[in-house]
Amino acid sequence: MSKDKNPRRVADDEAMAKLRMLKTSPQKLNLLAGMIRGKSVDKALTDLTFSKKRIALDVKKCLQSAIANAENNHNLDVDELIVAEAYVGKNLTMKRGRPRARGRFGKIMKPFAELTIKVRQVQAEEQA
Repeated sequence: MSKDKNPRRVADDEAMAKLRMLKTSPQKLNLLAGMIRGKSVDKALTDLTFSKKRIALDVKKCLQSAIANAENNHNLDVDELIVAEAYVGKNLTMKRGRPRARGRFGKIMKPFAELTIKVRQVQAEEQA
């Protein structure tokens, strides 16, 4: 009398990786997510490798994790993968402050974000 297995959150030809608590604003992270969305994974990895943004290294790690999940857990072909979805969510915001003139207090917000990347296997004819 065991429980049923949890259903998969993604389709049979997809794999997913999620990265939480990234120390950057969601707006800045969404620029990189938009840059790789819809591209093949090798082109996306190349773009992230040569990007000048600080957070590009963490986005690249998340993409590599999604590729590894697709290959090892779901038996998908790495050469036929594209970045199907890449979306960003808000996480917590640390509230800090700085004393200002005349007894006032300047708010400093330190935002965190989270990133979800889904890769999908497509046939070679569909990529072109």
